[in-house]
Amino acid sequence: MVRRLRPPLTEDEVRSLRAGERLYIDGEILTGRDAAHRRLCEMMDRGQKLPVQLEGAVIYYVGPCPAKPGQVIGSAGPTTSGRMDPYAPRLIARGLRAMIGKGMRSAEVVEAMKRHGAVYLVAVGGVGALLAKRIKAAEVIAFPELGPEAIYRLRVEDFPVMVGIDANGCDIYRMGREKYRRDRG
Repeated sequence: MVRRLRPPLTEDEVRSLRAGERLYIDGEILTGRDAAHRRLCEMMDRGQKLPVQLEGAVIYYVGPCPAKPGQVIGSAGPTTSGRMDPYAPRLIARGLRAMIGKGMRSAEVVEAMKRHGAVYLVAVGGVGALLAKRIKAAEVIAFPELGPEAIYRLRVEDFPVMVGIDANGCDIYRMGREKYRRDRG
């Protein structure tokens, strides 16, 4: 059975997730890429109030394509997550509970996840048009001048993800490489 997550997420809920577990997300998630992450951290440096609530939040690393007539949003596939690594530990410390993207994460991000109770969720790259069908509403809520890199609030239903790195630091990428080495020889 596939579990469902409904943001905002609690630390206990996130700590119960395990690497490799398949999930569906229902509810509101935020979007953000490196430009938005940089701006959030700059606002934190200046002591300014953030335009988004991070406590319990899920951020999807995506820069959606413009919507065609009759669509909520254009193609919305995951962005390579490593670009957010310089900023992610600070957002995790502020209560961010989950990040959705593709690719590996730095040791600093994994340590912040373990310390504060967060997870890294992976979405399949290359299927942005299919993932967009799981997005039922999209609204720009911060940094509109960034265009597709603005922060959006998305309402999603049955949004498919897998736990890539859990709050204990178990990492499907590392596990996959180790299995490959064992199987080869």
